[in-house]
Amino acid sequence: MRRFLSILSATAISAVFSASLLPGAARAGEASVPVLVPLTGFLSLEGTSQRNGAVLALKDAPAGVAVRSEVIDTGTSPEAAVTALERAAGGKVTAVAASMLGTQMLAMLPLAQDYKIPLVTVSGTASITEQGNPWVFRFFPGDAVTKEAHARYVAEELGKKRPAVIYQTTAYGQSGKAHLEQAFKKLGVEPVFEEGVDPAAKDLLPVLTKALAAKPDVLVLHLHSGPTALFIRQAAANGVAVPIVAGSAMHQPSTAALLEPAELKGVCAETAASPISGGSPEVEAFTAAYRAAFNAEPDAFALGQYDGIRMVLAAVQGGADNAEAVRKALSGGTHQGLAMTYKSDGKGNMAHSAVIVCYDGASRVPAIAKRYDNLTGVVTGMVK
Repeated sequence: MRRFLSILSATAISAVFSASLLPGAARAGEASVPVLVPLTGFLSLEGTSQRNGAVLALKDAPAGVAVRSEVIDTGTSPEAAVTALERAAGGKVTAVAASMLGTQMLAMLPLAQDYKIPLVTVSGTASITEQGNPWVFRFFPGDAVTKEAHARYVAEELGKKRPAVIYQTTAYGQSGKAHLEQAFKKLGVEPVFEEGVDPAAKDLLPVLTKALAAKPDVLVLHLHSGPTALFIRQAAANGVAVPIVAGSAMHQPSTAALLEPAELKGVCAETAASPISGGSPEVEAFTAAYRAAFNAEPDAFALGQYDGIRMVLAAVQGGADNAEAVRKALSGGTHQGLAMTYKSDGKGNMAHSAVIVCYDGASRVPAIAKRYDNLTGVVTGMVK
C-alpha cells in the first residue's frame, strides 16, 4: 500500500511520502529519492510537471522496492537549490530528482560530487553535462539534440532561410541560442535577427516589432513557458502571418492552456515527447495515470523525469543498494523508457531523440509532425 505520510507547512518542504511494501512482498531494496524542483517563480509550470513525473514514478515503484521521498521547492535561485540539496543529503540518499533550472543545476553539481549523489534531471541547459561531473544524468534531450531538430525542421521541412531568433536571457536561453546558431550554420542558414528577453518582461510587442522589421520568414523562439505564451498571444493579436517554431516550453499543456486554440494555429515546437498526443498503449496508460493523480495534462518534462526515476528504481530492484551502485547502473546501462531509449553518452546525457509538434488551431492537443531519433548515434541499433 502506498500512502502519503504527511504534508508539511514549512515553505521549503512541500510533502514527504513513503511507498511501503505490500504485505508478504519480498524486499528487493530501498530507495531514498528526494525531489528538489522549482515550484514557485518563473519556472513553476515546468517545475510542477517535473515534480509530478518524479512523484508518479516513485508511487509506481517496482515490486519489492520500498521508497521514501520528500518534495522541496527550490524556487529559482541557485542558493535555494544548494540549501535544498544540503538538507536532503542529511540522510542516506539513493539519487535526487534535481531541478530543471540550469543555474540551479550548475550550483548543485559540485555539492553532488562531494556528497556522491546522482542528480537525475530534465534540464536542457547544455553546460550541466560539460563539467566533467560523473554524478549528473539528464533524461531530457539537451540543446545539442533539441536545437538540431529545431533548426532542421525550420530549414529542411519548412524550407525557411531567414529566421528571427528570440531567446531568454537566462542560462537556458543563452545555451539554446548558442546551439541554434551552430545548427543553423551547419545548414547554411543565418538568422536575420537575434535578441534576448528577460523572463520577467510583461510586453514582448517591442521585440516582435523589431524582429518583423528584419523581414524574417520564420520566428524561432527559445523562451520559458510564460514568455512563450505571451509572445504567441501578441503575435496572434497583431495578425502576424510569419510561422512560429518555438522551444520545448510550447509543447506543455500548461502553456497551451494560456492560449486560445485559434491563437495556436500553425505554431510548432520542439520537444522530447508529447504524451497527450499518444503514440503507444504505454504512453496512453501513463497519461491516464497522470491525469488521475494530478488532474492535469502531462508533458515531456513529466515523462522524462518519470523515465529517469524509473531507471533509478530499476537499478535498485536489480541490486544497486547505494548511490555509487546506482551511478554505475545509470552510467553503463540502457533503459527502455516511455519517451525513448536512454543511454549515457559518457557525460550523463541520456536522451538522444526529439520530436516536432504542431497545432492545428482547433484544439490545444498538438500532432507529432516529425521525429528525430538517436541524433547523437549513442544508442546502438537505432537509425539516426
